[in-house]
Amino acid sequence: MNDASHWREFENNPLSHSMAHYLMAIDSLRHEFGYARATDVAERLEVSRGAASMALAQLKKRGWVAEDPNRFLLLTDEGERITNLVEHNFVILSQFFQRVLRVDADTALGDACKMEHLMSLETGRRLMWLMRYLLSEEELAIKVRERMVNFDEGCDMQSVEECPICKNTGECMAAVKLTEEMNS
Repeated sequence: MNDASHWREFENNPLSHSMAHYLMAIDSLRHEFGYARATDVAERLEVSRGAASMALAQLKKRGWVAEDPNRFLLLTDEGERITNLVEHNFVILSQFFQRVLRVDADTALGDACKMEHLMSLETGRRLMWLMRYLLSEEELAIKVRERMVNFDEGCDMQSVEECPICKNTGECMAAVKLTEEMNS
């Protein structure tokens, strides 16, 4: 079920969480001030100038960031595409967690931030489609939203074999309790 190829894919993701935030910082600074310098990125991300310089060198090596003649940072076309994908994923995930799953805002924003750089375009599009439906005025969507308001951590199923999610695992996934350390 959770074989090695999936975690290796995660480990081999060319875009790390940190890189995504550097790209978004450059994008944000350019929109806010019209330019972005390495020192501005370091300040925005609350890292040292040396750490920012090393990270920016990696982004330049990958072809996602460039500099203009005045040494202002620019996103390349590929860097801009990646940044837009990550920013869209963040919005989709945070909205889904808050509006559909009814997760509190801080948790939703934190979880979206952790996942935004990992989600594929296809998954994002399908999640957006599902969210549009679940937030529509269709009768079934309204019923689902009403059920989510009364969310119960327990399981409605009489047995694991009846559950479409748990029958393949042999155990009730709703009964699994995570420690607070894992949620932090």
